[in-house]
Amino acid sequence: MRVLLAALIAMSTVYVARSEGDRSGVFDYYVMSLSWSPTWCAIEGDARNSPQCEADADFGWILHGLWPQYHRGWPSFCPTTERNPSRAMTRDMADIMGTSGLAWHQWNKHGVCSGLSAEDYYALSRDAFATVVRPEIFRRLEDAVKLPASVVEEAFLEANPQLEPDMITITCKQGRIQEARICLSKSLEPVPCGRDVVRDCQMTDALLEPIR
Repeated sequence: MRVLLAALIAMSTVYVARSEGDRSGVFDYYVMSLSWSPTWCAIEGDARNSPQCEADADFGWILHGLWPQYHRGWPSFCPTTERNPSRAMTRDMADIMGTSGLAWHQWNKHGVCSGLSAEDYYALSRDAFATVVRPEIFRRLEDAVKLPASVVEEAFLEANPQLEPDMITITCKQGRIQEARICLSKSLEPVPCGRDVVRDCQMTDALLEPIR
């Protein structure tokens, strides 16, 4: 019993240390995640009746989030003295994030680790979104296609000459193209991604549905 109690105390100590170690503003670079909206809608959004998935929403690549990242691992839910964003602030992000709910969630989980105010975090997120050209070819799709995930990465690289292959990764979920994740410095310059980020989807027949 004493041995078990000591082990539990040790585990608790490790957990607290890790939690306290995630200090706001202390990180190495950002991962900007761009989500293909039709994929999210098919997997989750339609079941939620999300306004992001309505026929007139016209969303393609949306900003899933701007995530503070360590070279290995990432912080989340950091303690912060900054105020939470107002409803107006989260609503104003819906044009690039799909919904105000996603904007709130991203602040609550990731933005609090940036060391920025909510207003500055959203402004930086918008600036980051503007630094990357979303390939126009995907907006022109009229029918669903199956393609190698590498083709999506190549399209981003062609549209963004400032990017190198180790600065972007494409993810898949449930057999579909899910996200393009691009690594940026704190000043939003492209940088190589860490080993835990560079995990390209290897599918050769990933489904990519057109914008609704």
